[in-house]
Parts: sequence; C-alpha cells; structure tokens
Amino acid sequence: MMEVPLTLDVILRRARTVFADREVTSRRDDGALHRTSYGAVAARVDRLIGALHALGVRPGDRVATFAWNHHRHLELYFAIPCAGAVLHTVNVKLAREQIAYIVDHAADRVLFVDRALVPALLAALPDLPQELRFVVMDDEGRGAEAGLPGALDYETLLAQGAPLTAPPVLDERQAAGLCYTSGTTGDPKGVLYSHRAVVLHAFGCGMIDSLGVSQREVVLPVVPMFHVYAWGLPYASALTGARLVLPGSHLTGDALANLIEGERVTFAAGVPTIWNLVLQSLRRQRRDVASLRRIVLGGAPAPRALIEQWQHEFGVPITHAWGMTETSPVGSCTHAGSTWLSPDDPRDLELRSKPGRPVPGLEARIVGDDGGELPWDGVTTGELCVRGPWVARRYYGDGVPQDAFTDDGWFRTGDIATIDPSGAIAITDRKKDLIKSRGEWISSNALENEVLLHPAVLEAAVVARAHDLRDEVPVLFVVARDPAAPPAAADLIAHLAARFPRWQLPRREDVHVVEAIPKTGVGKLDKKLLRQRLRGDGA
Repeated sequence: MMEVPLTLDVILRRARTVFADREVTSRRDDGALHRTSYGAVAARVDRLIGALHALGVRPGDRVATFAWNHHRHLELYFAIPCAGAVLHTVNVKLAREQIAYIVDHAADRVLFVDRALVPALLAALPDLPQELRFVVMDDEGRGAEAGLPGALDYETLLAQGAPLTAPPVLDERQAAGLCYTSGTTGDPKGVLYSHRAVVLHAFGCGMIDSLGVSQREVVLPVVPMFHVYAWGLPYASALTGARLVLPGSHLTGDALANLIEGERVTFAAGVPTIWNLVLQSLRRQRRDVASLRRIVLGGAPAPRALIEQWQHEFGVPITHAWGMTETSPVGSCTHAGSTWLSPDDPRDLELRSKPGRPVPGLEARIVGDDGGELPWDGVTTGELCVRGPWVARRYYGDGVPQDAFTDDGWFRTGDIATIDPSGAIAITDRKKDLIKSRGEWISSNALENEVLLHPAVLEAAVVARAHDLRDEVPVLFVVARDPAAPPAAADLIAHLAARFPRWQLPRREDVHVVEAIPKTGVGKLDKKLLRQRLRGDGA
C-alpha cells in the first residue's frame, strides 16, 4: 500500500479542488454576513502560511487563537498546522489568570485575537509573556490600532504574505493542535493532537454511525471554535464538502434561530443550554426551521425534556453525542442503527437521552474501584474508560498529573456509566458530581433531568452540600420558566418524589430558585462555582 501521511494539508487540498465552490458563510460583529468559499479560503491559507513564516514561526512553535467562529478563524485552523506549527485555541471565556496560565504553559509565540476580544487580553496582559506577538482580526482592518503592544492587523499581514515556494513537509505524527481542559478540578491540562488524530477524527465525524457530516449538509457549529476544534466540524465539513455556516459571536437564541432560517441550516451542534435558548426564541416568535434535520447535542448530559420538546414542537430529532477534550472529542453517538426506534415509540426518548455506542474506531469499557473490568449488562456502573486513534495518551508538559491514563493504554474519563449488551453507553454522572449520602450514591444528573420535566422549570442544577449526619445532601438550583411565577420548593420536591426515594430528595431549605445558573466558558453548568458558593468561598 502507498504510504500517504494523514496530515491536514490532505483535507485542505480536497477542499480547494473538489469543493472549491462550496460556500462558507460567517456572521460579522455588525450582524452582516460574509460569504466566501473553500477555494478562496485555501488561497488565503497559502498566503497566511507565508505570513507566519515571515513572522518567524517555525515547525513545532505554538500559535494561539482567541476568537469566535468565523472565516478568519477557519483560515487559521488550516494555516497554522499546515505551516508545521501547533494551533492552540484559547477559551475566550476563561478568567484572566487561566488565560495567562495556559498561554504561558503552552509557550505561545504569536496570538491571533478578535478585535472585540482585545479588552479581555488587555486585562491579562501584565501576566502574559512579554515576547508574545499579537495579530488582531478586525472587519475594518484596524487591528494595529487595537491597543495591544506591537499589534499587527490580520488583513494587512495577509496582504503582505506570499505562498512559500517550499512549504514544510508534514509528518502525520507531529503535533497539529493543542487544547486545554476547562480546569474544573484544578489547573487546565493541555491535550496535544497529532495530524493523524485530527484527520482520522474528521473521517470519523463523516461516518453515518457517528455525526454523519456530508456534502448534503449545511452545518452550523454553535460549538465554539476555541473548544476542541468545534467538535471537529470545521475539518469534517471541509473534508466532505458540507456548506459551513459560522455564527461569529452572535450566540443568542434569536440570532441563532434567524441564522437557521435564513441559511436553511440542516445540521447544528452545541451544548444543551444553547438549544434551550433557541427553543425559547422559537416559542416567542415562530421561524421556518423546517430545513433543520437534526441537532447534535453534546458537552453535557442531554435533558430528556429538551429532546422531547424539540421533537414534538418542531419535528427536529436530537442526536446525543459524548466526548471530552482528551477524545478530540467525539467518543460516542446515538445514531441510526438496528436499535433506532420511531419517534412515536415511547422508548425512543430514553434511547436519545443516552450517548449511544462508541463511534467506529473507539473502544470503551467500565471499571470498578480496583480497576477490574465490569460487565456490559446495562445495570452495573463503573468508571468509563476509552481508547482509540484520536484519544490522548498523556497530558502535555512536564509536572502534570498523568493518573487519568492507565498502564495498559486506556483513558479514565471520570464519567460513571453503564454499558448495555449492545455496547450502548449511559452516563450516570461525573465522578466528581455524584452525591454520597450515608454510603449510598445519588445521581445529580438524574435529579436534574427529572426536575426539568416540571413545566415551571427552565434550567436546573444539583450539587452536593456537606452534612454532619449524612455526609452529603443534594442542593437544587432552578431557573423559573416565568420569573413572575416561580415554582414552590414543595412542588418541586413532590415532583421528584414520584420517581425518587425520600432519602435522595433535597430538603425545602436546599431548593433555590435563582435568576441564572452560572455557566463555564463553553456553556456547561458551572457546578464548581455553585459548590464554592455553598461553601461561602466564591463570589
């Protein structure tokens, strides 16, 4: 067989030749739409590679991005790794201390930033490496005026760049990208991705029993491009020729609903909180979203209520995917197969609320506290472990704890799960989110899913509070669907009592109706912050 390396320039060449005319649309900061094509993107990538080389970027150097989802960020997705450097996407919603930590830990040489996000970098500037160079991306070409020391303007840099006569020869085992975990249990940890892993993951996203990305789709990644490669959708779309729609920084329910209608989006992906916002927007003002064939929901457990509401009110099925930064990230998916049921079948909702089977190429198992493998009976719970060609084998850098990786080559995810005889995974909870009461476990995820079925509840989160007699007890936070008519604590407890035993229920004083539940930088419920607030050591 031919030895053809699996490197990102393979995807770029396919996009520029086979799908040169396929459209890439992105929303500007002023709300206007910018339209280009894969062919035009590839031509600009060529010049950008030359511009990076002129800046002194060499193979192996880390180059950071601090940006939303738009065509310039897509250009950087290809130019940086195809220049032989490492694309480091920085979460724009991190605290300034964490921004400084990961930029310093990664030893970034250059950082590309959206002009609208410059204030966040200015706040972190005293703690950033002094030798770091900045390039500002601005629709009006005013990047050099953004206030960052020595800042260059992206479009000016690109205009001055010229394609290299001899671009770097890439090895599929060399690093292409770097992402950091959200740091919910300590400092963020870096995951370094090889070209081979990224390309194989893109192929995996195109499989029908995975995300099924294809040239028939109009793909809207609401997943931020600073978060695990927007779940791989930009690369998978370029590989398969899917039309790509990038929402920019406009992530309100109204803006996304309008974009789905206007661009006739067929495939959209994001965390549950985003799709709750879009659902509320569509309830307030109906739009034509008939083009939307499915929503891929990931990044957090899929609330059954949300799945049911999208299906019944708008006829849009939700595909539940599971993954982590360490898995590139798509690891499992509930998709069409022998166990797929009709939407009218009452068992369908139960199936869709689970992450499904590992996608082709990945393996999964569950283990007990002693590390021994547990049976696939759909009942026995254990820690989920995975392995595969796009799963990390260690964290980036020296001095970083590596205890999540087993000696026999598996990654311990920290998720507590069951696996049924067909291989379908059901996540019970995150290990750190389980509540231990008098030696018995309470699932915060199960309580949240049930309380979300209450008609007066919009959002819900359950965390543990220390208790002198019971070790821990559940505390429930809810956001009311109608702030003028918040649900009573007694009603919520009675609702939960229909399914859960009394010892698993929160007490009245542990039920809190709040204006908002804090979110992490990628839109997940920030339970770490809620626990800090309960202990009184957080703002």
